[in-house]
Amino acid sequence: MPPPGRLPPLTALRAFEAVSRKLSFARAAEELHVTKAAVAQQVRALEQEIGAPLVERSGRGLRLTEAGAAGAPGLAEGFAALARAARAMRAAKGRRFLVINSSPSFAATWLVGRIGKFKARHRDIDVLLDANPTGDMLESSSTDALIRWGAGEFPGLATTLLFKEDVFPVCAPGLVAGDNPLRSPDDLGRATLLHLEWSPAYPSWPAWSDWLEAAGAKSVEAPHGVWFNNMAMAIRAAAQGQGVALSSFAIAADDLAAGRLVAPFSTAVSTPFGYYFLCRPEEAQTPRIKALRDFLVEEAALSAA
Repeated sequence: MPPPGRLPPLTALRAFEAVSRKLSFARAAEELHVTKAAVAQQVRALEQEIGAPLVERSGRGLRLTEAGAAGAPGLAEGFAALARAARAMRAAKGRRFLVINSSPSFAATWLVGRIGKFKARHRDIDVLLDANPTGDMLESSSTDALIRWGAGEFPGLATTLLFKEDVFPVCAPGLVAGDNPLRSPDDLGRATLLHLEWSPAYPSWPAWSDWLEAAGAKSVEAPHGVWFNNMAMAIRAAAQGQGVALSSFAIAADDLAAGRLVAPFSTAVSTPFGYYFLCRPEEAQTPRIKALRDFLVEEAALSAA
């Protein structure tokens, strides 16, 4: 048994803290950018150090033991304090990036095209755009702001809506008046449908079958076509004339404005989802965060117009 005052390894504490929040080795590993096996090994090492189990199986998931629950809140506060200290040290050294974390699809199709405009307007702010997915917790990271898709439920974070998500078909202009013109939704039976094969956080994201039902196109067989696991890839294929994709406005906005895509039909399926700007509540009115949020809200309104 180690001396009672000795601090366990920080890597093991960090792994357990992530597991205590996510109640999943896999989701904790995703947040920490390590393997599930590495997280489980670190937690086991910490349990040996502490001398008691910290997590246990509960059905198909995990739950904290009494010992784990006793330490989890303090560890969360401790790592949050370490993150704040690291941010303060970076800020004190002079130049510091404003770090924005976004999904790859949204970053590639909408955000990248606007970062240069933000920098030109705010020459004193250096921006780092990070498109590697992370968790929605900002306390334990060096990220300053998140742009996330969801239903607006982001506990503990200051939340600002950028786009609401409506889903509608898009395609290259040449397909609308091509050999098999798209004059009505039923004409999609002769087109290649581009699908998403993904696992969204919410199960109610519309698929082609939902849109076809809303449009009254009962003769079109939805299961046929080509599948992608990323909306940006599906939109790219649609812009190249490979078929018709279902898109949300935020992802297709720039291609629609540039004429690379058109929306052949007026029917759209509304969703309760959208893209949100997230930041720490205590930093919501700091000059850099406020400048970024106001800029993105302005640009989202321009895109919608």
